[in-house]
Amino acid sequence: MHDTLTRRQALHTFASGFGMVALAGLLAEESRGQDNGAFNPLVVREPHHAPRAKRVIFLFMSGGPSHVDTFDPKPRLLAENGRPLPFPMPRLERTRTGNLLASPFRFQKHGQAGIEVSELFPNVASCIDDICIIRSVVADNINHNGACLQMNTGEQTFSRPSMGSWLVYGLGSENQNLPGFIVISPAQPAQGAPLWSSSFLPAAYQGTLISDLRNPIANLANSRVPLDRQRLQLDALRQLNELHRENRTDDSRLSARIASFELAYRMQVEAPLAFSVDSETEASRRLYGLHQPATEIFGRQCLMARRLVERGVRFVQVYHTQTMGRSSCQLWDQHGNLRNGLRENCAATDLPIAGLLKDLKARGLLEETLVIWGGEFGRTPTAENNDGREHHPFGFTMWLAGGGIKPGIVHGATDDYGWHAVEDKVHVHDLHATILHQMGIDHERLTYRYAGRDFRLTDVHGRVVREILS
Repeated sequence: MHDTLTRRQALHTFASGFGMVALAGLLAEESRGQDNGAFNPLVVREPHHAPRAKRVIFLFMSGGPSHVDTFDPKPRLLAENGRPLPFPMPRLERTRTGNLLASPFRFQKHGQAGIEVSELFPNVASCIDDICIIRSVVADNINHNGACLQMNTGEQTFSRPSMGSWLVYGLGSENQNLPGFIVISPAQPAQGAPLWSSSFLPAAYQGTLISDLRNPIANLANSRVPLDRQRLQLDALRQLNELHRENRTDDSRLSARIASFELAYRMQVEAPLAFSVDSETEASRRLYGLHQPATEIFGRQCLMARRLVERGVRFVQVYHTQTMGRSSCQLWDQHGNLRNGLRENCAATDLPIAGLLKDLKARGLLEETLVIWGGEFGRTPTAENNDGREHHPFGFTMWLAGGGIKPGIVHGATDDYGWHAVEDKVHVHDLHATILHQMGIDHERLTYRYAGRDFRLTDVHGRVVREILS
C-alpha cells in the first residue's frame, strides 16, 4: 500500500504542469494493439474479405435534395403539371401536398451511357461515367431527425453507432497520427453529435468534428513544452490513469481519455499539414472552386476531405450546411423557394464535388476511395406552397463513385411521377450492407455485444446490392 502511494505521489509531482493538448471527443478504448505502452484503438485490423475500397467520403446534403429536380427526370410531371397525383398518397401528414409540380430545371443526357442529369449539376454531369446513380433508395422515416439517424446509424429512434464508427471499429485506420473518423461541417446538422456518435461502441470510435475550416483543431501546438518533454509527461499521465483504472470497472471514457492524449501528441506533427488546404497549388484550389465565393466553403471541405483520405483517414463525412455566409442545419429542405434555393445549393456544391472526383481519379485514389452523395430522403413530386416540395422517403436518389462500384450506370427506378421506388429497391440497410462489403466487411459478422444482444449497423436487415458492383 505504501509503495503504491509513493508511486502515485512521485508520478503526480512529475506530471504536474502537464502541457499536452487534450482533444475532447477523440479516440480511445480497448485496443487490439499497443502504442508506446498505451492502448491504440486505431490499429489496422484484417477485413473479412478482400476490400475494393479502403476509405470512404460521404457527401451529405443535409435536408433532403429533390431527386426529381437533380438526377431522376420525370417527363410525366411536365406533361401533367398542376394536376392531382393520379393515385392515393400515403396517409401521413407530410404527404398532404398539392398537385403535381414539374421540375423547373432542364435535363440533358451525358456520358457514354447518355445518363440524364439536371442543368443544376453541369460539372458533376461531366463525371457521370465514373458515377453509379441509384434512383430507388427507400427510407423509413419522413422527418429529418429519424431519417438522418437512419441514414447515418441504421436506426431511426435510438442511439446507435454511426457508420463511420462501425468502420473504424472493424478496420482501424491506416494513419495512427490522425483520427480515423472525421466529420467536416461548418454548421452542425440539427441532429448534431448523434449522427457521428459511437453510442455503445467504445468511445474511441466516435467522429471528430471539424467546424472551423480556417483553424480545424484548436490548441494543437504547444509552444511552451517541447515534444520530447511532452513524451515524458504523457508517459507519466498514462501511468497515473492506469493506476486510477485498476480498481474500477471498465469504462471506455477513461480509455478514451488515455488514447486521446496519445493521439493529440502524435497529431502535433501531422495534423497541421493534413488540414493545410492553403498549401495546395492554385490549379488545385481552382479545381475545387476556392477562387470564387459561391463554392469556396464547400470546396474547402471537399479539398480537406481529399487531403485526409490520401493520408489514410478511414471515413470522412462532409456535411453541406453553409452557403455564402448563410448557415442552415438543413440547407436542402426546400418547402418553398425551390427555384432559387435549390439552384443556390447546387451552385455551391457542383464544382467542388466534380473537383473532388477528378482529383481523386487523377491521383489514383478513386479506385480505393468510395464516394457517396445524398441526403436523408428526397422530395415529393407534388407541390408545397406552390414553389416547394415536402419530405419524401418512398423513393429517392443517391449516387456512389469509386471503390469498386460499377461506373456510368443507373440502378433502380421510381414510378413515372417519382413517388414510389418500383424497380430494384435499395433500402438504407441495403446501402449500408453494400458500403461495408466494399470495405471488406460482412455486415452480418461485424457485431458488438451490448445489453445482452449482438448489434450491427444493419440490425437484422440488409443485402449487398451486387448489381452495382464492378
